[in-house]
Amino acid sequence: MDENEQQINNEQQQDGKQFVQKKRRERIVRKGRMKQERFRAFMRFFLSVGIIIGLAYLLKADGWYLNKNAFNTADGTSVQIINNHIVPSVKIMALLKNSNVPNVPLYMARTNSIKKELMQLPPIENVYIRRYAFPARIQIIIRERTPIITVSPDVKSAPVAFFTTDGTLIGREFMPLDKSYKTILVLSYGNKGDDYHKWDLNRVKEIQKIVKYIETYSKEQVEFVDFRNPNDIFVKIKTVNIRVGKLDENIYKRIERLPSILPQVQLVDSKVKYLDLSWEKVNYLKLK
Repeated sequence: MDENEQQINNEQQQDGKQFVQKKRRERIVRKGRMKQERFRAFMRFFLSVGIIIGLAYLLKADGWYLNKNAFNTADGTSVQIINNHIVPSVKIMALLKNSNVPNVPLYMARTNSIKKELMQLPPIENVYIRRYAFPARIQIIIRERTPIITVSPDVKSAPVAFFTTDGTLIGREFMPLDKSYKTILVLSYGNKGDDYHKWDLNRVKEIQKIVKYIETYSKEQVEFVDFRNPNDIFVKIKTVNIRVGKLDENIYKRIERLPSILPQVQLVDSKVKYLDLSWEKVNYLKLK
């Protein structure tokens, strides 16, 4: 064998060794990658199982459940009641006792029964319930009707009822009203002749309109409306007691005469019992 052939053989042997070494390195790399993939798959499985167990534990945690005694006391921790100025929180809690405390996580609980119970209270116009977790609690937001007229048998007695802007009559159990409410005081005995229990929204609006007319034309605030005799109505302002007569189609025309009469009332030295506007064309002062 000459030198050229010997050199070629040596080169081929060297190439073969390099090829084998390359293949070995590739196998080692593949084995390493397979081990990494198995480790990653195991870790993913382990983490998935851990997350599932953690979620299951979290979903069953006590923080999702409302306290079993939540409807017994309004301590603000489990049940918070806001925006109620007419209905005391005690009355609201008394009604809540008729509803069962949800025995499921609060995010799954339905609050329709709670709202239905609270809507039985006449002053309440609507109820909104918000649910919170950790700790589980509910916030009851009350929207109440707006008082517009209070009813009393006489000036010296406390009001016994009130009407709201939508004509709803609210009884004595929700009295007295908060002083922030500005209402029209109407005197009524509640007898057959002036039974305010039979008043509807139209009657409420009529009284409002009479008061607005008198305040507009007298430039004074109305102190009360005496409706104890529906056929002989009186309205008291600071200057004088005004007899407007019966509630008919001409009552507003009679009130419009006030600007021309009130200055004369202020000039009278004697004490005036009332200013009589009940006549269609004649006005006179009744002296004490």
